[in-house]
Amino acid sequence: MQETLAQLLEDIRGCRHCADALPCGPRPIVQAHGAAPLRIIGQAPGRKVHETGIPWDDPSGDRLRRWLGLTSEQFYDPRKVAIVPIGFCYPGKASSGDQPPRPECASLWHDRLNAHLRDVRLTLLIGQYAQAHYLGDRRKATLSDTVRAWREYLPLGSLPLPHPSPRNQPWLAKNPWFEEELVPDIQNAIRSLNL
Repeated sequence: MQETLAQLLEDIRGCRHCADALPCGPRPIVQAHGAAPLRIIGQAPGRKVHETGIPWDDPSGDRLRRWLGLTSEQFYDPRKVAIVPIGFCYPGKASSGDQPPRPECASLWHDRLNAHLRDVRLTLLIGQYAQAHYLGDRRKATLSDTVRAWREYLPLGSLPLPHPSPRNQPWLAKNPWFEEELVPDIQNAIRSLNL
């Protein structure tokens, strides 16, 4: 019997695979519907998102929605936007920012989940972990170089982005081309999806 998306989402949300390694316990965060034309691959939920259970419900999400030109209603409509982090649970705090996403999630769930997302026309790859997983050796030497080469990836249906975290403000300040050139192109690409 073929697995339905509803069954798969229930399994993901009930996952306890790496519970012992998660300082706040498991709370997998995912949003998906088979009709979604936009897929957002981030890294892992932060502490606030872990607490609310709402993806991108933090200052990073506010900035991301501004970059995309989407309202909260559009962003949180699973028929429009699939939100699939590399790690579904909050991985805990590091000395600077959060720990990297747990490596188990992508190998356990992404292929199965992506098989149900057949209407995706654009995938945003946010941060180094998403870019490493989905671009592999097609990514450049640095995240900056990968993002700067966005025109190479857009015809493939992918768009690499830096993480919109307030912690990345220095990167944004050093790379004004991102908001001057790439953000308008992101918004044009999003508008073309008719969300």
